[in-house]
Amino acid sequence: MTTDAKIISALRASPGGVSGAELATQLGISRAAVWARIEELRQAGFHVEAGPHFGYRLTEEPDALLADDLFSRLGPIQVIGRDIHVFQETASTNDIAEKLARDGAREGVVVFAESQTKGRGRLGRKWVSPGRKGLWFSLLLRPELPPQEITQLTVMSATALRRAIQKVTGLPAQIKWPNDILIGGKKIAGILTELSAEVDRVRHVIIGMGVNVNFTTSDFPAELRPIATSLRVESGHEFSRAELATAILQELDADYTRIRGHKFAAVADEWERHCATLGRNVTVHIGDRKLHGCAEALDDDGALLLRTEHGHLERIIGGDVTLEK
Repeated sequence: MTTDAKIISALRASPGGVSGAELATQLGISRAAVWARIEELRQAGFHVEAGPHFGYRLTEEPDALLADDLFSRLGPIQVIGRDIHVFQETASTNDIAEKLARDGAREGVVVFAESQTKGRGRLGRKWVSPGRKGLWFSLLLRPELPPQEITQLTVMSATALRRAIQKVTGLPAQIKWPNDILIGGKKIAGILTELSAEVDRVRHVIIGMGVNVNFTTSDFPAELRPIATSLRVESGHEFSRAELATAILQELDADYTRIRGHKFAAVADEWERHCATLGRNVTVHIGDRKLHGCAEALDDDGALLLRTEHGHLERIIGGDVTLEK
């Protein structure tokens, strides 16, 4: 944890104030250095009062994503969130994570952007990602899994994301196979998994996520309003994006620990309990091929088992799924 992250943690832990001398002792730096770091935090948008009787006191936090702030909130983790980068604007966080992967970055690095100019979803679709309205981020993993089992990571990401959203907001989120989170039948978040692999070995996986947090209805393009929503629209109030981002990283780390411990079955069981797809009649588009049938279950690798209208059981590892009314 950086010095600034430790200062933020100390200020949060002492709402009545903490003295510069205490901070200097905790951090092993001078009081002048503490003052300099406090000034940097003020420049970043943190309102920190100073007084002779209470020392330093945090009174307001910025509506911004800051790596030091996220580190200060995160607490102990195993892998995901061990390194965090935040950009004000980028084309796509997946592209940055891909470059970090090629440059040899270790797994667990997370890339956030306040806005994306070329955010993308599955099948090349554009993802609308304006500034300070949502969470747009990607994480780099290097799992010891064969390429055919990478669907496990999409399932893991969906369970962790759904769980974090419900914990922070109380909203009843559901999962649509393979990569969407729904509230009231409308899309609140999406997941894009991109794989770099050889025939029998995974080099790395980039998992991109987009969460519509504080959008108003008018923030959505007209064509998306019937099918997309946000946490603000569904709840009637705004949420702290930093708090939600922290919860998501914590839950992702917990589920990735389960995957690494060969406990995918437990993750899949949770996925099935909160899945809006299973037991429903669906249409699946796979390239030029179109299948109709009932989504019955996940298999051991996370693929969707579809009972077609002709009675055949198809194993679906990719495609575009539409829930039939």
